[in-house]
Amino acid sequence: MAQPDNKKFFENLTGAGKAIAVLTSGGDAQGMNAAVRAVVRMGIYVGAKVYFVHEGYQGMVDGGDNIKEAKWESVSSMLQVGGTVIGSARCKDFRTHEGRLKAAHNLVKRGITNLCVIGGDGSLTGANLFREEWSGLLAELVQQNLIDEEAAQKYSALHIVGMVGSIDNDFCGTDMTIGTDSALHRIIEVVDAIMTTAQSHQRTFVLEVMGRHCGYLALVSALACGADWVLIPEMPPEDGWEEKMCQKLSAKRAGMKRLNIIIVAEGAIDRNNQPITSEHVKNLVVQCLGFDTRVTILGHVQRGGTPSAFDRILASRMGVEAVLALLETTANTPACVVSLCGNQSVRLPLMECVQMTQQVQKAMDEKRFEEAVRLRGRSFENNLRTYKLLAHRKPESELPHSNYNVAVMNVGAPAAGMNAAVRSAVRVGISEGHKMFAVSDGFEGFYKGQIKEVKWADVGGWTGQGGSLLGTKRTLPAKYIEKIAEQMRKYNINALLVIGGFEALECLLQLNDARSHYEEFCIPLCMLPATISNNVPGTDLSIGADTALNAIVETCDRIKQSASGTKHRVFIIETMGGYCGYLASVGGLAAGADAAYIYEEPFDIRDLQSNVEHLTEKMKTSIQRGLILRNENSNENYTTDFIYQLYSEEGRGVFDCRKNVLGHMQQGGAPSPFDRNFGTKIAAKAMQWITKKLNENYRQDEGKHLNFVQSDLVTSVKDCPSGY
Repeated sequence: MAQPDNKKFFENLTGAGKAIAVLTSGGDAQGMNAAVRAVVRMGIYVGAKVYFVHEGYQGMVDGGDNIKEAKWESVSSMLQVGGTVIGSARCKDFRTHEGRLKAAHNLVKRGITNLCVIGGDGSLTGANLFREEWSGLLAELVQQNLIDEEAAQKYSALHIVGMVGSIDNDFCGTDMTIGTDSALHRIIEVVDAIMTTAQSHQRTFVLEVMGRHCGYLALVSALACGADWVLIPEMPPEDGWEEKMCQKLSAKRAGMKRLNIIIVAEGAIDRNNQPITSEHVKNLVVQCLGFDTRVTILGHVQRGGTPSAFDRILASRMGVEAVLALLETTANTPACVVSLCGNQSVRLPLMECVQMTQQVQKAMDEKRFEEAVRLRGRSFENNLRTYKLLAHRKPESELPHSNYNVAVMNVGAPAAGMNAAVRSAVRVGISEGHKMFAVSDGFEGFYKGQIKEVKWADVGGWTGQGGSLLGTKRTLPAKYIEKIAEQMRKYNINALLVIGGFEALECLLQLNDARSHYEEFCIPLCMLPATISNNVPGTDLSIGADTALNAIVETCDRIKQSASGTKHRVFIIETMGGYCGYLASVGGLAAGADAAYIYEEPFDIRDLQSNVEHLTEKMKTSIQRGLILRNENSNENYTTDFIYQLYSEEGRGVFDCRKNVLGHMQQGGAPSPFDRNFGTKIAAKAMQWITKKLNENYRQDEGKHLNFVQSDLVTSVKDCPSGY
């Protein structure tokens, strides 16, 4: 891609003369290496010296070879590695004054006054204490003749920036912590595998997931797999939950459902703060129902494996933001933590977030569970609310009766997560009292009358299914508008929810234009963005894009690994995305590509030549393989074949090339936890919007029928932009 002049973005920021140390502390989490890599390369980019601190705070206390200067090449091939390659350790020494004095001496000897700590709340609290004691520690070092007065004055202030690396997602102030999404991937992989064996034998499975005193992993995995019951510490079940749970499981089995899934957080408690164990839940089901029940405790497998695309991108963005924060800090700036708010990296006061996190546990200890949920943040509250809405069906007598018929359909290319969105829309619609209708094969099926009513049970098990179970076509409605209006009248459709990509947007615009001629289209029209291309205007993310990114990243990892025995090789990878470069650019960030060619950034032969020269120089270092991503429509002349041939010719004698067109594998596979969760939540929000518009805009017309007066065209729902 044409190399932008990044210096204009950072022209007032320079790291010249500064030294930054990066360490990982506490429990490991997938994505920590991506954060370390981002800190090192961003630090070097702005001219600072960057140091690794191996083995966490213990390495800082011990000094010596534990603190090493990092080079650009030092962090090559780290993105795809789980855990933390610079090591982490619990450190009792750093909790003592003497230990912190040794650590201060080791940093001052190397001129390090900027510290980037990646860890949990305990690690970040320790870093803040170290910062507060810094001037006193330097004074002691002067008294002991370990440093001189000049050094004490030169390094008089220690600057701290934190990033939260924890699979538990138990830190207040951020929507997601580094490692959480990857842990969810491990959980959902296991749940999907278990569901196949459970269906074969009519079994009930009780899964215990990690999270310490936080129920986030349990809650989101329950939402992502459609679990029958979930037990979390922030919202213990009401008294008598045992009987209610068994009644629900029994009803599901009577309805010919062959499996039941119960997810238990490791810190689950009842209303009296007594632990609820997975073994207790199993015994309860066996004794009350006699079901064949098995327990699976996932344990540390949740910490393992390669980081997901989401975690690599999150950690990379946080690492860059952490370096910028260190460059901009002053002696009076309080320690900050880099957090995710919506879809943006933000800086928040570290100790305020730590204190809020501690308040959650205090609220649970004092049985103020509603407050504990609120303190966990907007994301946690939304997940809990949506799970309750979808998992527990009310009796017919308790449901409202709206007299409205709502249709849901898919349009355009299939995208992973579409089925989760349909399931959510159907169940929330039924909960709102509507009759829900499913349209097969997009607008082609609509004008042919492929419309049928769907019930609650009809969409059971849809969350984890890839593709589009309803069927989807790219057919636009304009040509068949009269026949579609006829079907709208026949089925008395009062609102329409369309799930799809840019074609879906075009379809709704055509229906909107047809309102002046057909009153059947004067109804709430709502669209959910679902496309791997992520090219729908008005939304940061589309359903399916995360799953496609993971497919790209996994393939790139394997391709790079294949070169481990063959040195000096460059891979040219073509991604999908139409005229949108999202998959190529963000996939390149997550996979560690050397360049990404996209439609939005025009490039010419000079840019291609510059990149070839860059790779030629790179091959002279310890990094002896390259990765180039190209968006399929980035340039009609500089095709994938052209770029492959150019690199092959210009790199002759230095490196050889291979090309790979990923194709439709990017659309396939089971949806990622992100896409399941994202589709579920925005579909629920869309149905609530539809209900609101129906209730606001319908009026009784001479007592004969309901006539829609006014509506809006919604292109996307942005209530939960981060998906989680």
